Amino acid sequence: MKYTVITGASSGIGYETALAFAAKGKNLIIVARRFDKLEELKSKIKEINSNLDVVILTSDLSVTDQAYTLYNDLKEYQIETWINNAGLGEGSFVAEQKLEKVESMLRVNIESLTILSTLYVRDYADVEGTQLINVSSALGYVIAVGSVAYSASKYYVSAFTEGLAKELELKGAKLKAKVLAPAITETEFVKKSIDVEDYDYKANMPKYHTAKQMAGFMVDLFDSNEVVGIVDQNYDFNLRGQIYPVISEF
Repeated sequence: MKYTVITGASSGIGYETALAFAAKGKNLIIVARRFDKLEELKSKIKEINSNLDVVILTSDLSVTDQAYTLYNDLKEYQIETWINNAGLGEGSFVAEQKLEKVESMLRVNIESLTILSTLYVRDYADVEGTQLINVSSALGYVIAVGSVAYSASKYYVSAFTEGLAKELELKGAKLKAKVLAPAITETEFVKKSIDVEDYDYKANMPKYHTAKQMAGFMVDLFDSNEVVGIVDQNYDFNLRGQIYPVISEF
């Protein structure tokens, strides 16, 4: 039995991606901090397909040791696809940002993502049909003034994943590494980034995607042979090859 792992599955893109992959008949391992939200998601998945196996695991990926624990807890499962969707933001100027919040963001966006990606690649590089999808951001390709630390963390995700994809290609690996780069998406993310109770997307954003739309783009990327799925400045979704220039040391 094969599984798709989705981190950050309790809301937003991760939540909707789980539903989209359930519609494709995929058994799921859903991971987040909030157990109650994962149980709600499991119920919705079962409504789509009651025959699917759905495993719930709670993990706080702002504690990097928990990334190792999470992966080790999944050793008994055959993992077809690993989606590193969990991410945090910080929406303020550098001089004004909360460093404790930035530290947590870097641990989730960079450290835990790198740990989980590396462990998965070590075990599955030569397994046919496997994929690693890391969720970056359109701000991982342009610098966002007012969210510089967040943007820089997503530059890392994009560069790391594109570089990994090239390494796997050069080694003739069967595993494919891909990066999804959303623009503004209607989720809990913005209000958590700027520390507000609520956020009205319709009133504040001229353009944005819903989490369900972004999950659809995730499926498009999964089904494609391209490395990057990115939302452009016109809010069109594009599947394309690598964006960053690559220098091979082989």
